[in-house]
Amino acid sequence: MQRDLVVVFDCGATNLTVVVVDAGGKLVASSSRPNATVRQPGKPEGWLVWDLDALWASLTSACRECLQQVDSSRLAAMTVTTWGADGTPVDAEGKPLYPPISWQDCRTEPLASTILEELDEWDIYRITGYQVIPFNTLLKLRWLHENEPQTLQEAHRFLMMPGLLSLRLCGQYSLDATSAGTMMAMDMSGRRLSSQLLQWAGVDEALFPPLTEPGCVIGHLTAQAAADTGLPAELPVVAAGHDTQFAAVGCGAGPEEVILSSGTWEILMQRTDRFAPTRDDLADGLLTEADAQPDRYNPQLLMMGSGVIEWLRGRFFADATGKQAGHDEMMAAAAKVAPGADGITVLPSFVPDTGPQRRYHTAGTVLGLKLGTGRDELYRATLEGLSYQLRQALEILARSSDVPCRGIRAVGGGSRNALWNQIRADVCGLPVTTIEQREATVLGAAMFAFTGAGLFSGIAQAQTQMVGGTEVFEPSPHVEQYESLYHAYATVGSALHEFYRRP
Repeated sequence: MQRDLVVVFDCGATNLTVVVVDAGGKLVASSSRPNATVRQPGKPEGWLVWDLDALWASLTSACRECLQQVDSSRLAAMTVTTWGADGTPVDAEGKPLYPPISWQDCRTEPLASTILEELDEWDIYRITGYQVIPFNTLLKLRWLHENEPQTLQEAHRFLMMPGLLSLRLCGQYSLDATSAGTMMAMDMSGRRLSSQLLQWAGVDEALFPPLTEPGCVIGHLTAQAAADTGLPAELPVVAAGHDTQFAAVGCGAGPEEVILSSGTWEILMQRTDRFAPTRDDLADGLLTEADAQPDRYNPQLLMMGSGVIEWLRGRFFADATGKQAGHDEMMAAAAKVAPGADGITVLPSFVPDTGPQRRYHTAGTVLGLKLGTGRDELYRATLEGLSYQLRQALEILARSSDVPCRGIRAVGGGSRNALWNQIRADVCGLPVTTIEQREATVLGAAMFAFTGAGLFSGIAQAQTQMVGGTEVFEPSPHVEQYESLYHAYATVGSALHEFYRRP
């Protein structure tokens, strides 16, 4: 029988999903469980960790449920993709020595403030391509060094989240290149860990497994993991890694397209063979991560997305009982509002110092309110403001990568909003393409699993076979009007700079 199915453990911070994918890119079975951090027992509020045993129990339960829907003899391989930045040390038997500290945890915030007293910000950036953010793995390593030294002394390896789960599956230690790229400890140009930065954190490079490239077979499913999951023993476990990189591959973006991963947060990124960070890139908040394929990089900007829409929806589109209007209802009403939203301008930087407004340190702002302003105008203005923000990010990315952008490939929940997609196309003057298969991360990880199992000769063939239908939103005649509106919007950040700098 042909082995034409793979299993993907798709682990997000809010949901853990097990998906079975066929070689044509169809999701043939899926099962999810909720996921959340837990407060570390006996520790202060805000100390948030992951319960690995609970996480494993949820994944194995979902996996067994999935397998009821498929013929397991058709399985060719499996793989794991998760969020980035989180990990923990393990002993020689693979037992975690400390709960994995979550990216939502607050304990490393003081280190994020003081690291620049010891290290130069530009040196960090030119080596790693990363901004200093409290959840950086490097800061967690330094925190463990200062507060839990015995843990590091007893450690055999430090593993990131994909490696921790792969260890339970196949008993092998691994660190994939995409997860390493989220640590603020990777020498990006050399695609290896930086001994200089690890030294600052108080750990040695030998603490980490050698880097594994996505698509390589890490090991084979152990008898215990087979019993836990219901998967066949000896099933190949193929390396994947950080979810963002696999969404970029799974959406099928070409070399002159940028990828917009649109959810609560939006990540605008590109796949390029150039890593040449500049001080302007640093000031603009550009980060660079390691692509899923060697010798490629993912410059990207992180900015607020549908989190702003959900804020608006919760406060202006809910009745007295808290019941909220549906997104289709909101879109239909906002579509009747003319471009420009009756003079309302929304600056969507609701998390200050993120996105293109980082340079100006501006907060979320609504301008142009009148007595006649209604919620539909506010919603339209929010979609427009998010689209102006996107165009600013595109301009930063184009300047940095020196690659012209000919289109935007949108994935994630925000790509399902047709009105928003059309406004994006009009504001940016570029076609916006969405894919039929919404689970781009799963699709990308599956491509590497199939390639690792030998079903495809490489990722290019996998993309050809697995990326399905698309919908394209072409710029409309509103482009000219939005050009004028955008240039007005682009002055707002600098104009408000002094206001938001006030004590």
